[in-house]
Amino acid sequence: MAEAGVASRRKCEELIEAGLVRVNGETASIGRVIDPNTDRVEYAGRLLSAAPKRVVYAFYKPRGVMCTAADPQGRATIMDYFKNVPYRLYSVGRLDYDSEGLLLMTNDGELAYKLTHPKFVVDKTYHAVCDGVLTNNEISRLEAGVDIGDHITACARISMVHALHNGNTSFDITIHEGRNRQIRRMLEAVGHKTLVLKRTKEGPIAIGFMQPGEYRLLSEAEISMLKGELGLKTS
Repeated sequence: MAEAGVASRRKCEELIEAGLVRVNGETASIGRVIDPNTDRVEYAGRLLSAAPKRVVYAFYKPRGVMCTAADPQGRATIMDYFKNVPYRLYSVGRLDYDSEGLLLMTNDGELAYKLTHPKFVVDKTYHAVCDGVLTNNEISRLEAGVDIGDHITACARISMVHALHNGNTSFDITIHEGRNRQIRRMLEAVGHKTLVLKRTKEGPIAIGFMQPGEYRLLSEAEISMLKGELGLKTS
């Protein structure tokens, strides 16, 4: 009953004791074991259905795909890739239209809330390519935090810096904030344009060898690690 959203577990026990719950037409008793697939459970005359299984998918959002359920301009959206999935999913945060990479999709509202709330710090790592040479001074500025117009960013971590043969720079950057187009605005603040931006990791979940448009169901172990970083129970 609690999982079906009726009330807290304690309150549900009180409802059962009050004789307001019936199983297969009979008044229920506390401790009775039911099969949610075959037994008919009613509360105050209303048929209850089992809560859907809570799932989390890792999705490789391709570049040029909207992080919305629908687009008035007819562009592809993330939901186009989940038409055959038997769950009502929501994206955890967003990636802008020109960015690609790891996007978590779930029907677990509490998990999604904590992954996106500023109070809960979850690292997100991106692989980026910017135009020109990213200097040591500019790297230090990005790592210390820069003014992006409406906000001074928190400290970032930059690694795997490589000068490319065409004069541009590739690198990895880790942040824990999620402001609109944040990394692009950070690079603009130090004089660079973002040419490629791909999220490769969120918390303990990595994109691995996934290809654009692919998705996979996270394992119970991965979900437990993710919840552990947020202080959530891992039942």
